[in-house]
Amino acid sequence: MTGYLKLRKKVLELLREELSPELCYHGLSHTLDVLEVCNDYIRRLHISGDDALLLRTGALCHDLGFTVSYVHHEDHGIALALTFMREFGYSPAQRKVVVGLIRATEVPQNPKNLLERVICDADLDYLGREDYDIISNKLLMELKHFGVELSGKEWREKQIAFLEKHQYHTPFARKYREPVKQKHLKRIREQG
Repeated sequence: MTGYLKLRKKVLELLREELSPELCYHGLSHTLDVLEVCNDYIRRLHISGDDALLLRTGALCHDLGFTVSYVHHEDHGIALALTFMREFGYSPAQRKVVVGLIRATEVPQNPKNLLERVICDADLDYLGREDYDIISNKLLMELKHFGVELSGKEWREKQIAFLEKHQYHTPFARKYREPVKQKHLKRIREQG
């Protein structure tokens, strides 16, 4: 666990110091939210030992690449995560799992095992929460800052398309997040 704590400290420092303030969605608060949701899953599903360690590591590192570039951030994040994991004593097998967790969060999501399903649902947990509007507005602000100009109609269409395509992967999210997501989808459709 010592290696994880050192990695956690280094990653959080890097995110605090290097993330652009314009990353109002993919900022430190998003990483901490994903970590918190993963911790909820760890308790709920009784995930322990190496699996819990690797899930937490994946949550911390999944958007680390935004400290380098907005484009291909997963590739940059994997490179940084591998460097940190080597530095803090993660085995090759552990590193491989974390790389899979980071890759799993790429949209469209395609998780291949339980830990990947959990991190995917944690990454987009907000789609089925009451703070959806607050967080989606942060994403819109971030997109605008990085040159994506969307009219109100285009943003609604983008949200509708994303919510329609998105699928949760765990029984918990299907039961508790999906109905709220559907409520958001219905409301956004009715706004048009």
